[in-house]
Amino acid sequence: MAANNRRMSGKKGAQVGSGGQRRKGLEGKGPTPPAEMRKGHKKNRVAGAKARQTARRPAARGRGGKSTSELVVGRNPVFEALRDGVPASTLYVQQFIDNDERVREALQLAAERGGINLMEAPRPELDRMTNGLNHQGLVLQVPPYEYAHPEDLVDAAADAGEDPLIVALDGVTDPRNLGAVVRSVSAFRGHGVVVPERRAAGMTAGAWKTSAGAAARTPVARATNLTRALEAYKKAGIVVVGLAADGEVELGDLQALGGPVAIVVGSEGKGLSRLVGETCDFRVRIPMPGGAESLNAGVAAGIVLYEAARRRG
Repeated sequence: MAANNRRMSGKKGAQVGSGGQRRKGLEGKGPTPPAEMRKGHKKNRVAGAKARQTARRPAARGRGGKSTSELVVGRNPVFEALRDGVPASTLYVQQFIDNDERVREALQLAAERGGINLMEAPRPELDRMTNGLNHQGLVLQVPPYEYAHPEDLVDAAADAGEDPLIVALDGVTDPRNLGAVVRSVSAFRGHGVVVPERRAAGMTAGAWKTSAGAAARTPVARATNLTRALEAYKKAGIVVVGLAADGEVELGDLQALGGPVAIVVGSEGKGLSRLVGETCDFRVRIPMPGGAESLNAGVAAGIVLYEAARRRG
């Protein structure tokens, strides 16, 4: 009977299997989330309303010197974009999301960088924003890139008292190649990159990441017609050099790299287009003793830029 009395008493004692619960209760819950992420807070309600309004708004179309805005979707891609310095305007976080390590790291990076709006949105709104992609509760909005004009690159060289050193891309459609070229232009003190407006890679989040921060220092210009842009460079006294596997001049013999020059790099598969190739003053080949047929745009541009920088001292 005594045992039964103890079992029926109202006193709270240790329960079988409660040790794990007690240990879990002692664990920290991490830093306090920002006001925009705390349910019931006024800023949370305002952010949610803005997110719903933005999600219903049609995407802006690029016009003039700007591209359209871009969405980076998924926990790892969003974290990596924030870590690598990709410009961002808004980080959308799904309501009631599981607060795992990647989510916490993304929120911390966004807060440390500053200038990034944090907005909480219901899952259906994020599904609509991303056209049903697997966003995993995190969506990062990258603002439109502001392209320079091809003439701006020549003006920048003049302002620095230097001969223009420019790279133009013809038919390069991989943003990672564009990012690699931007990085090489920055490394060898070039004045910018020119890309065609159509059928070419633009400054997406992928290009920003591959540039490893160089895109913040090196302008990218967009030409409505690449052939006309190159002809304008020639009229300004710039030598236009096209890279081609069957080029008539070998890279080491090209003296023009020591002066004002625009280096044109084509796609790895097709090379230079016919009109662009005919516009070039020289068609130059890179010697490859190993027998490779071609190099990707990023590698080819880096080799020629190094040679140009060496000749310029």
